[in-house]
Amino acid sequence: MRFSSWRALSVAVLASLFVGAAPAAAQRPTAEQAQMLLRARPDLIEQLRKRVAESGLSPDQVRARLRAEGYPETLLDQYLPGATGTPDARLRDSATTALKSLGLVDSLDLMDGTGLVAAELDSATGARRDTLLRFLRDTLGLDSATIARRLRTPKDSLRYLRELFEARQEADSGLRIFGLDVFRTGAAQFQPNLAGPVDPSYRLGPGDRLVLLLTGDVERSYDLEVNREGFVFISDVGQVFVANLTLGQLEDVLYTRLGRSFSGVRRGAGATTRFSVSVSRLRTLQVFVVGDVERPGSYRISAAGTAFTALLAAGGPSVNGSLRGVQVKRAGKVVATLDGYAYLLKGDATNDVRLDNGDVVFVPPHGPRVRVTGRIVRPGTYETREGETVADAIALAGGFASAAERRKVTIERIVPPAQRQAPGRDRVVLTADGEQAAAALRTADGDVVRIGQVADRIANRVTVKGNVWNPGPIGLGSGLTVRDAIRAAGGLRPDTYLGRVLVTRMRPDSSKVQLRAAFTDTTGGVTEDFPLAPDDEIQVFSLNDFRSRRYVTIAGAVRKGGRFPYREGMTLRDLILLGGGLDQSASLVEAEIARLPESRANGATATTTRVPMDSSYLFERAPSGRYEGPPGLPAAASGGRDEVLRPYDNVLVFRQPDWELQRLVWITGEVKYPGRYALIQKVDRLADLVARAGGLTTEAYPEGVHFARSRDSIGRVAVNLPRALRNRDDADNIVLVDGDSIEVPRYTPVVSVKGFVNSPTAVALRGGADILFYVRSAGGSAKRGDVARAYVVQPNGLVETIRKWPWWVPLPANKPVPKGGATVIVPETDPSDALRTQQTFTQILSVVSILTPIFAVIIAQRI
Repeated sequence: MRFSSWRALSVAVLASLFVGAAPAAAQRPTAEQAQMLLRARPDLIEQLRKRVAESGLSPDQVRARLRAEGYPETLLDQYLPGATGTPDARLRDSATTALKSLGLVDSLDLMDGTGLVAAELDSATGARRDTLLRFLRDTLGLDSATIARRLRTPKDSLRYLRELFEARQEADSGLRIFGLDVFRTGAAQFQPNLAGPVDPSYRLGPGDRLVLLLTGDVERSYDLEVNREGFVFISDVGQVFVANLTLGQLEDVLYTRLGRSFSGVRRGAGATTRFSVSVSRLRTLQVFVVGDVERPGSYRISAAGTAFTALLAAGGPSVNGSLRGVQVKRAGKVVATLDGYAYLLKGDATNDVRLDNGDVVFVPPHGPRVRVTGRIVRPGTYETREGETVADAIALAGGFASAAERRKVTIERIVPPAQRQAPGRDRVVLTADGEQAAAALRTADGDVVRIGQVADRIANRVTVKGNVWNPGPIGLGSGLTVRDAIRAAGGLRPDTYLGRVLVTRMRPDSSKVQLRAAFTDTTGGVTEDFPLAPDDEIQVFSLNDFRSRRYVTIAGAVRKGGRFPYREGMTLRDLILLGGGLDQSASLVEAEIARLPESRANGATATTTRVPMDSSYLFERAPSGRYEGPPGLPAAASGGRDEVLRPYDNVLVFRQPDWELQRLVWITGEVKYPGRYALIQKVDRLADLVARAGGLTTEAYPEGVHFARSRDSIGRVAVNLPRALRNRDDADNIVLVDGDSIEVPRYTPVVSVKGFVNSPTAVALRGGADILFYVRSAGGSAKRGDVARAYVVQPNGLVETIRKWPWWVPLPANKPVPKGGATVIVPETDPSDALRTQQTFTQILSVVSILTPIFAVIIAQRI
């Protein structure tokens, strides 16, 4: 197996470690994403070794299981007890795949890699970032629009993805406790409206405010508040006791009391005065929420509030609290028990009683909990009751997902303490074979119910690939033949190879056999047709699959030279058009075509042919037909013959000898006519340009000329302009090239002193003064300055240094004399100079110490 194929196989199964056995295949990371996690988390290798050791399987048993699963039996040798180091990269990912298939690792073991992809995305660019974004789409179910909207900056990407990973990790694993998130979204929005209205069963009490309206013969309105004794006072009527009455009961009372004062108030159609009463403001109650809740304490809630309202105000049950046994206590007695699951799962608020002042809402510790994960509608951890079964737990989780494997439900159970024996055997796995078995198996606290996925294999199909109009899978009907499958795939394309069609068939042992047939014509008729079997793959070939990629090449004086696909009948003119047309420097005399030789005897690799060209190859023309390019080419087209090309021809379009555009140079400063000039001849020199510019002005300073050459990034060139103007043949009268720039400045009687001097400055020019005078004028050399290597940059760019004669030559040092506009530079002392001087002195002392005894002996002998 090739390296890349082996690695892709292994990493693909490792990917299932991160998402788990239960989630859909579409949620599993790709091979590249799994590789990324292993590179960032080398500690996972040790986790895999530990899991193998804890499995209780001997090395021989592990190898036997590997053989049974279709893996090489030595695949996990580097993970068996006693192995050290990092496994080979080609085997590492395959090994994790095998561990998963053998049931030695769980999806949750490696889910602590949360945020890794987010961290990589923070710095990833290009193809790497695209890969990570594909991971988000596939694994987290995000669409491209959401990604584009949320991942605006690397910082946002990191924070958002970490939150998303954590939420998805908890949801897919079933670790999220069902129902608690309802209470974490903010309790204020669930408070009942203190301004009413209320349902007919609401009982009035002190603090409620009522609105009474009379219409008809009497038009009045009353704003009534229930006092502490439970009365409201109505003018012209008197006190009316309303405490603990419902609105319906209050209406009966008002018919009696209002009828005494207003004769038109009566029941039935004969009433001439009618009334309506409503609650405009509700009183508040003080209740207590205690037990395993997020924020236990005293709360004031609306009189219309219920036990669920109080729970919302207190933040809901804590992680240890129960949702299925919430008690409402009044005067020390339990008056109601609330099952929160009935409210959350069915919307049943029957037991959600309305609270009274001083009521206590008590949340006891949770009962048995079961985690349901896998191919389930709502993975999570659910609280169960005595006698509930695995089927009940699955129902609490929303039931099976569409791709769930219902024929087998796996339950991981903690062995009850009384039944535990040897250490390491405290967990067991139970299997419920079918939904009936799940309904008969009761749950226990700590159970993990895993719902697997149906097999990915798609049965009863064949696949058509290749040169058909609609390739893809096709349902396998009774008696379906190759011809039928081709027609179902839309039929053959016109360029189909008719000589053979291949049919690959898989045997029961997963080995494959090759079958074949042939087409009679492009209608899809098949010679010796035969019926197809499940999972057959039909491969149809195109004639284009067998053709070499033929091309032709053009180079030279064309605008876009390069390689172009060859087309039968292609001509030289066609190829020049594809190449963007001729360049303005092209020669229309002839072009050269290099062609593959008929015979390669004597080492021949090509034969060349010269073909004539004319002005008809010039496509740059006005509507009148006039050529609009530069001069030097014919104006009219003669319509010469066109050369037909062959595959792999190489066309070279020659350029006109010595052709080029104008050479442009700049001259500025103190000349009479500064500007940009085009050179007349290739041998134009500096003096010629100065003469064309009208010569120098009276203020010109030719000794300070600044000559710069941009070609080849040369930069400034030191020239002696006075000498060039006096003698045309002087070396300083250099030949000009395109892009040269000449500046003639005015005279500047100043010398600049820079570098490692005590006071870099500009000094007035003193005629005849040498370089050392200007160094002294700048305060002398600094501590790190090296006067011996000081130099002068003369105004024309020439650099002069202090020249020292050898110690045996009795001549003074030659010190350069700066001119006006020059710059004196004192460089930094080279630290290596002092080291070399010390080494030289040491060598001299060594030689002297050797020679001294010899001289002493010689002198003694003479004496």
